[in-house]
Parts: sequence; structure tokens; C-alpha cells
Amino acid sequence: MLLNLKYFRSVALFGIFALVSANSMAADTNKIAVVDSMLAIFGSAAAQAELKAAEESANFISLKAKYESSIADMKAMKEEAETQGMTWSQDQIDEHKKKMGYANADVELTVQKIKAEQQQLQQRILKDLRPLASQAIEQILREESITILLQAEATLYADPQADITAKVASRIDENLLKAAKEQAETEQ
Repeated sequence: MLLNLKYFRSVALFGIFALVSANSMAADTNKIAVVDSMLAIFGSAAAQAELKAAEESANFISLKAKYESSIADMKAMKEEAETQGMTWSQDQIDEHKKKMGYANADVELTVQKIKAEQQQLQQRILKDLRPLASQAIEQILREESITILLQAEATLYADPQADITAKVASRIDENLLKAAKEQAETEQ
């Protein structure tokens, strides 16, 4: 029985040593990287330009002005209620509450419109740039001989050197410029 226990220990130690050795050899042959695709897409100059253009559009400026105006109206009504509310009749109080409700509804509606516009823009950017992000990732994987790619969101820890997100964002822009040049050349 004692002999079997020693034999088992020897086999177990050899097995553990073999696993550790195989694991370290596999780590030498596999290059692991992480990427945050969404951050790469929205961090690209192309996406930033679209976001800035949308922010400067007449529609967004109008919505923002409507929001700020409604907030200012609510603030003025609140100040009016604080300074004069004690002298109002119940009908005046009810009328004031109704106006505050309308102003609050205007703010909420404007916020909903702004959020809807932002969601539409984000969806359009994703639709336009997702294929370019995939292409950029594939190019970087080949160039850097990366064999394992993890999503940054699913990774507890990764060395910052293993993060290729910025490279992907840069490559998206490079591929867009290259495609634009090629299109310009074919049009000539």
C-alpha cells in the first residue's frame, strides 16, 4: 500500500510537471490580445467626425435650444412660485402646477428626442464601421501573429500591451482613407 502511494505521488508529480511544461510551451506559441470593438469604432476619427457633425447639425442645435429654454422656463416658474406663491389663490396655484407640468413634459419629450437621435446616429456609425473594424482586426491579427483574441469586456485583466483597441481604431481610419483614394482614382 505504501509503495502504491509513492508510485501515485511520482506519477502525479510527473503529470503536473508535464502540464506546466506544456502550458508554458503553448504560451510561447500563442500570442494573446484583447480588443474593445465598440471603443475602437467610436474612437476612430471617422466616428468622431460623424458625432461632431451631428452635434453641430441644425436639428441637434434646435433640440438643445428647446431643452435649455424649457429648463429656463421651469426655473423661472419655480422662482416665481417661491417668491409669490404665498399670495396666490388655490386656482393660481393649480394653474401654476399645470404650467410646470407642461414645461416638465416639454423637457422630457426633448430629452427623449435627443436620446433617439443619438441612438440612431450610434446605430448608423456601427452599421457603417463594423465591417471596417472586422477587417482591421483581421489585418492586425495576421500582421502580429495573434492566435487568441479576447473581448476586453470579458477579460478581468490584460497587460495594456496586449490591448489592440487603439490599433484597430487607427486601422479603421487608414482603411477608410485607402478606400476613398481608390474610389477617387477609379472615378478619374
